[in-house]
Amino acid sequence: MSHASPTPARRLVLASQSPARLGLLRQAGLAPEVIVSGVDEDALTAPSPAELARVLAEAKAAAVAERGAAAGALVVGCDSVLDIDGQAFGKPADAEEATTRWKSMRGRSGVLHTGHCVIDTSDGARAAATASTTVRFGSPSDAEIAAYVASGEPLRVAGAFTLDGRSAPFIDGIDGNAGTVIGLSLPLLRTLLARVGVAITDLWA
Repeated sequence: MSHASPTPARRLVLASQSPARLGLLRQAGLAPEVIVSGVDEDALTAPSPAELARVLAEAKAAAVAERGAAAGALVVGCDSVLDIDGQAFGKPADAEEATTRWKSMRGRSGVLHTGHCVIDTSDGARAAATASTTVRFGSPSDAEIAAYVASGEPLRVAGAFTLDGRSAPFIDGIDGNAGTVIGLSLPLLRTLLARVGVAITDLWA
């Protein structure tokens, strides 16, 4: 008596070079491949920081979905933008900007928006939305900020901070999903996958 072989899991492609996003997906039992989009983030604009995050995520996912290497896969694109007083902040251009940014954020709150876009390349179905989490910044000293900037970490991340890295001691708290701040909201990803007809549990490796 032959047993039917289990249906192989759908290929999942992450359209991002972010190690933090990759780590979140792996911790949730997924095994994504990584294809970097190469999208020029500075060339895109939107009326608000939240919309900018979504537009960037859609651009990244679409760029990767068009490639032959992603044929038949589910493509996930994400992008994060820090919103302080309605102004959008991505990755700082240099150490000087990162230092200025941190000095201005001390003791304040901002909203970290992470846009998500899922494209099923097998049928073209797509869904996109933005998750937002409020971040309450602590008050690191000038010396702590200088040491943090010298580590290089803030130059690689939106908003010049991470919740899961060296700046974690300088974040007093958050209101919302931690994954959104790290780079990918798993609850929102589950919702978007469902919209294109895929259960996240079917993608478990």
